[in-house]
Amino acid sequence: MEGWIRVCTTAELLPGESKVAWDGDTPILVVNLDGELHALEDRCTHEDYELSAGPIDVAEGSIECLLHAARFDLRTGRPLCGPAYVPAVRFPVRVEDGVVWTRDDRD
Repeated sequence: MEGWIRVCTTAELLPGESKVAWDGDTPILVVNLDGELHALEDRCTHEDYELSAGPIDVAEGSIECLLHAARFDLRTGRPLCGPAYVPAVRFPVRVEDGVVWTRDDRD
């Protein structure tokens, strides 16, 4: 799993829960939406604030930045309302042998 960062076990990331892993200087937020795992950079694109501090809306599949209430779609990274207009960076997630992995795959 070269280049991949261990996040946690699948048992430690139940539906509606999230974990943050670090790939170098990049914080990556991994969220379990009813069994589907999604990863975004843990940074609001409006004001560089940690998204992981905000609430997750499982029904909508979104997370809200606590600083100015910008919301992002966890599946796509797309901002759902202002003041954020730039999408959050998405990262790959994989599960192998009950362990959740992610990585910053930007060059």
